[in-house]
Amino acid sequence: MGVVEVGVRVVRGPDWKWGEQDGGAGHAGTVVEVGRPGSSTTPDRTVVVQWDAGARTNYRVGYQAAHDLLLLDNAPVVSIKHPSHICDGCRQQAIAGIRWECSSCFDYDLCTICYMGDKHDLSHPFIRYETASSKGAEVGARKNAEKIPLQGIFSGAKVQRGPDWDWGNQDGGEGKHGKVSEIRGWDNESGRSVASVTWTCGSINVYRVGHKGKVDLKVVWAATSGHIYTQQLPVLGKQEESGSSVEAAVAPSPRPLPFSVGERVRVVVSVDDLRTMQEGHGGWNHKMAEFLDKVGVVHRITDKGDVRVEYDGSRWTIHPQALARVTSYSPGDVVTVITDMVKVKGHQKGHGEWIENMSTALGKTGIVARVYSDGDLRVNVEGKTWTFNPLCVSLAPRSAEYNNTMRANERQDHSTEPAGTSGGHLASILHPLLDSEADSTVVDHLVREAAQGHTQAVGHLLEKQPDKVDSKSSGKTCLQVACHQGHMDMVRLLLDHKAALDIADDDGDLALHYAAFGNQPEIMELLLRKGAAINVVNKARCSALHVAVNKQHAACVKVLTKYGCDVNVQDSYWDTALHDAIGKESVEILELLGNCPHLDVMLRNKRGFNVLHHAALKGNNFAAEKLVLRARQLVDVRKEDGFAGLHLAALNGHRQVAETLITLGKAAVNITNNKRQTPLLLAVSQGHCGVVELLVNHNADITACDEDGDTPLHLALLKNSTTSLTHPTHAPTISQILTDIGQRGFKNNVSLALACFLAQRGCTVTAANHRNKTPLDLINDTNTIDLLQSYTPQAEGGITARMEMDLKALDLAAESLRHHSFDQVSSECPASPSLHPHPGSFSQPVSPARVAGETSQEVAPTPQEPQNNCDVEKAEDHCGDYCTICLETPAQVVFQPCGHCLTCHDCSSRIKKCFQCHEVILSKSTRGNV
Repeated sequence: MGVVEVGVRVVRGPDWKWGEQDGGAGHAGTVVEVGRPGSSTTPDRTVVVQWDAGARTNYRVGYQAAHDLLLLDNAPVVSIKHPSHICDGCRQQAIAGIRWECSSCFDYDLCTICYMGDKHDLSHPFIRYETASSKGAEVGARKNAEKIPLQGIFSGAKVQRGPDWDWGNQDGGEGKHGKVSEIRGWDNESGRSVASVTWTCGSINVYRVGHKGKVDLKVVWAATSGHIYTQQLPVLGKQEESGSSVEAAVAPSPRPLPFSVGERVRVVVSVDDLRTMQEGHGGWNHKMAEFLDKVGVVHRITDKGDVRVEYDGSRWTIHPQALARVTSYSPGDVVTVITDMVKVKGHQKGHGEWIENMSTALGKTGIVARVYSDGDLRVNVEGKTWTFNPLCVSLAPRSAEYNNTMRANERQDHSTEPAGTSGGHLASILHPLLDSEADSTVVDHLVREAAQGHTQAVGHLLEKQPDKVDSKSSGKTCLQVACHQGHMDMVRLLLDHKAALDIADDDGDLALHYAAFGNQPEIMELLLRKGAAINVVNKARCSALHVAVNKQHAACVKVLTKYGCDVNVQDSYWDTALHDAIGKESVEILELLGNCPHLDVMLRNKRGFNVLHHAALKGNNFAAEKLVLRARQLVDVRKEDGFAGLHLAALNGHRQVAETLITLGKAAVNITNNKRQTPLLLAVSQGHCGVVELLVNHNADITACDEDGDTPLHLALLKNSTTSLTHPTHAPTISQILTDIGQRGFKNNVSLALACFLAQRGCTVTAANHRNKTPLDLINDTNTIDLLQSYTPQAEGGITARMEMDLKALDLAAESLRHHSFDQVSSECPASPSLHPHPGSFSQPVSPARVAGETSQEVAPTPQEPQNNCDVEKAEDHCGDYCTICLETPAQVVFQPCGHCLTCHDCSSRIKKCFQCHEVILSKSTRGNV
């Protein structure tokens, strides 16, 4: 069944009927609570899921026979590991989470990421193991199976603090954004359970996304992390396989417990698993790792059932399930190989390894031919000899009495007995076996000797059996391992014995790939001289050049380019080697690739990025300079979404790349994408002040608006960031403004400094967007308006803007006074408590600079006066001394019908609505002529 544990990652399942609560099909979430019997909020067979998109509610995992969810990944759950299995795709030791085993190939396992990433042959069927003790479920082949994009909190996602946030202002404050750079495990406790986030304020840290059921983040913009085969994922809570407990993640003891005092035992789990198991069972000491491969003796059993084991004078208390009995075997013992292939494969790692033909020995009886010093056994089964971990065999019933050293020696002493006796019969079988090796064992030995560079031994073996030169051990040939290790003499020897250059391993890698992986340029040159195909690709469509670039092996790249490799080969993501080199930032490799005469700079990867786009995205200025000098025509080339290189550099804050594109590449600074966004609009939206100042200084249009009609000033005021300026030297003018406004009470308000800079350069405050909102409409306090007004130019256009800001400030001031006066008038008119005070009861407002902290005197009717007296001579009551706009000329104009007298004749000409009561002005008259 799909493991129901806090922390597992899920996607919508077969009985989903909840619309877009999860953010859409393929969007991920985390189980944060598991239902329990008797609960009114989260009943049994339900779970609470925190979706990456932000929603949080409960779903059915068997409740009323419905299953709303699929198990995406159980790696975030502590101890869900397969300690005896290595992912053959990424070489991850002890696969975390679900293990996928190929049904067609022996000993081929994938982790979930590699399985969903289409590693290995798609036509091969697989078996899914949720835990180390799961029976397994056949899922068929991936070929032609439906798959959908996986989205959520993954690398590249834009996030903000989420429901379990407990980290203060590491993110820069509430509502601030960050970008996920990596999903990884929390030390050795859990896998794929935390996200590394870089915040816009510059801080970098890791946050929980499933670790112990906590979710610190929520998505602003979801990232896509490949695709998933939904029909092959387990249904959460649905019974389809057994043994899904967390305890099963560690290898249990293969013998009955408890142990007896004096028995010989050995630890059978990994260091990481033992460390976890030791909690509450004697604890962990790093010195215990020294005894993992040694045999100890049971000293005593503790009251808790733990085992006290003695190793050469040292004693340790160990969890009983981490131990297994060690039987004393001797040559001639009759043993039976266990039938569980999964267990045998696991036990064989590091003990002779698993050989494909070993499957014929499972469940069969054999004879011990030799006992190695580390306890491993050479066992003959039906004429073939294998090296086995002693945990893979057990004494056959008829030989059980010979399980101690004394009897084994006795039997050897009587090896000359007639064949009819037990001892004589064993010896007669054993004698010819000690000098023979099965074919599979010869190949293992051959490949192992080749990997170690033992040319004499390999040469001797190949003289006897030259047909074994291209045989494989664990999927690899002698030539491949020798190339990786850089054994030049060995490679020459193998080539002299006609070793094939075109044999691939299970991943499609050839000898040339192996040399590239191992950083062996001399070996590569030898292979190329011998005719190795230089542009051949593996199953991921990676050439040896891709491998050398990704490993940053410059000497190997140099050899490949010297021999004329195709630098335009694209891998399964359509990335060229130059795409990869740009991300790795190796100057030497970039030089080598950039100088290739046949380089096609117009090739795009699956995301639509050509190499200059990629350089702008990654901020690789060296690559950008080289590409601009080589192909100036690339500069303004746009992707399908309209993004050119300058857009990408601006959006990601790569000032140096932006400067290169503008100055060296003569990029169009006002180029727009499909959403009518210019580079300046993108830079402002992200608060990249250095890029903003650069663009404005190169004549970027500060009046440009996007598809929503928003100008740069709209975006700056919307951002409202209160963080420090990351690189003050990149934006000296904005940095100075930031310092100045900090002295006026706006400390570290980068967005406001940015807005002041834009206003100073002529960005108008009166431009309305498509929602009919001006930048002024986004400001709700008079101090900010005063500040912005101080940076507005005095030119003719600026006068209009300043007038609008004055009116906005007065509007805000009047609103403030109105609330104050409502309370005071109500308290002074007890005779008519049900009446709302009339606007005429407010005195004339003062200038914005004087509003804060001051109130005017109200003229309120006395309790004895009739109600209509509240409106008597309202014009006279509200004609103050001076115009509230210019503060120079007496206020003389009376607005009708409200009767407020607030301005002089000159200032009243543009006013259409009273900024004290907000009533539309129908007519105006001069005081004294009302």
